[in-house]
Amino acid sequence: MELPLTYTLFTPAVVTSPKICRDFVRSTLETLGLGELADTAALCTSELVTNVHQHVRGEIHLRTTVEGKGVRIAVYDRSPVPPCSQAKVGEDAEGGRGLVLVEALAHGFGVTKVRDGKGVWFWLAAEDE
Repeated sequence: MELPLTYTLFTPAVVTSPKICRDFVRSTLETLGLGELADTAALCTSELVTNVHQHVRGEIHLRTTVEGKGVRIAVYDRSPVPPCSQAKVGEDAEGGRGLVLVEALAHGFGVTKVRDGKGVWFWLAAEDE
């Protein structure tokens, strides 16, 4: 298998999109022998896709790239506005923890401006990397 391998999914930003994207990422990583990253990658993907569904609307472009013993997952949308992390969220709040969670779990995290919006990405490395 020649790396990198990139897998892409386009989906509307609707209520079912986080699950569809989460399942896509999980099955891709398990199929490629990176099952140890699948749960964390699926959770982080779900958080990023949920942000698009809640704040941006439109189409979601999910890109999963396997490089070496790790994976880079990016969620693209058409808004140029970068997401903002809410450092302090009340105990009763139903949301606002997604980006904090992604930053805590991922080995790398960032935002990339693209011609027609932005991509929010994270990197996960396998344990032996």
